[in-house]
Amino acid sequence: MIDLPVKVKKYGGTSVGSVESIRSVAQDLASEHQQGIQQLVVVSAMAKATDQLLDMALQITPRPRARELDMLLTTGEQVSIALLTMAVHELGINAIALTGAQCGILTDGNFSRARIQNIATDKIYKFLEEGNIVIVAGFQGITSDQEITTLGRGGSDTTATALAAALKSPVCEIYTDVDGVFTASPRIVSDARLLEFIGYDEMLEFAASGSHVLHPRCVEIASKYDIPLEVRSSFHHRPGTTVVREELLEKVAITGVTGDAEIARIALMQVKDIPGVAARISKSLADANVHIQLIIQGIRHDQTNDFSLIISQEDAQHSQDILQRVSQEVKAQEIQVDTHVARVSVIGSGVASNPGVAARMFQALADNEINIQLISSSEIRIACIIQEDQLDSAIRALHEAFDLSNLERKTISTA
Repeated sequence: MIDLPVKVKKYGGTSVGSVESIRSVAQDLASEHQQGIQQLVVVSAMAKATDQLLDMALQITPRPRARELDMLLTTGEQVSIALLTMAVHELGINAIALTGAQCGILTDGNFSRARIQNIATDKIYKFLEEGNIVIVAGFQGITSDQEITTLGRGGSDTTATALAAALKSPVCEIYTDVDGVFTASPRIVSDARLLEFIGYDEMLEFAASGSHVLHPRCVEIASKYDIPLEVRSSFHHRPGTTVVREELLEKVAITGVTGDAEIARIALMQVKDIPGVAARISKSLADANVHIQLIIQGIRHDQTNDFSLIISQEDAQHSQDILQRVSQEVKAQEIQVDTHVARVSVIGSGVASNPGVAARMFQALADNEINIQLISSSEIRIACIIQEDQLDSAIRALHEAFDLSNLERKTISTA
């Protein structure tokens, strides 16, 4: 067993999007290797490679089977790890490329959305002890029945964090095409501020509410095993954002604003008001592996209820088909589907302790004539469902209302 801690790094698709980018990453890896740093590197497919593979599958069939789709999509990462390993070899450094299966990532059998169950680290340690940089394909694993699986979009983040936990690494570095986590998307808000630090819970809300910097499952694992995540750009060496325990940070009312246009709203109208209806609706979608992001029940004057469900846009058609069948059982009079909605959220550790947050949020939206369709809240988040074409305006309005361009977030301790 090696004595030195293993540094785990993850490089996203844009970071290895060309031969020139791959060579640049290889130079960085070689530089740290020459300093005696043990490295395990998780790599995504080259930029747009996964989309191209998926497009080809959809040209063959509109509904490819999940097993074969996973087998297809995992090839994107295999291209990346092979090319990066070759680039490291050219610099005179030993390295070895491993698929998720080869490095011991065992998952359940849920194709396209598998969850990691165990990681066997013996082979990884063996290759590290032999002086290799270990380069692992993200986003994938294998079942006990030797079936290839994928972890869902953004799954390379999850791979890296799970490996960092398995190897007891002191930090997991996530290299991407942005400088870190901002108070809002810099594409929408020109004066969005880079956050030097953010808490796990806040980051989880960012990830689940539309920020595509980190995958939610990655943050969950990092929080569970107390692994600091460093999010930084692969195109320069400036500091980015560090995700740490909330108790190490000063509390602020609002840390940032996020938006998500990749959602859909499905409403079951005038559902009979009897026990078990909510359970029947939610179970039917759970059995189909559809995640319900939000469910709101509204009471009507005629002793019936309206159920509004927020799901991902990609699940909309499948969910509608399922609920058409269930609607007869729960006596729903109508099913409405709207794929032109979006969610805007304000997130911060001080949401629950600052009663003025909700009022300021709602007033800012009202001042910009943005209608709120649904509202949900937690201790660190308030989210509103609005029309998709008003999302950018809502983000800018809320960023200004909470003066986030002047936000300063400091650590209380580095312990």
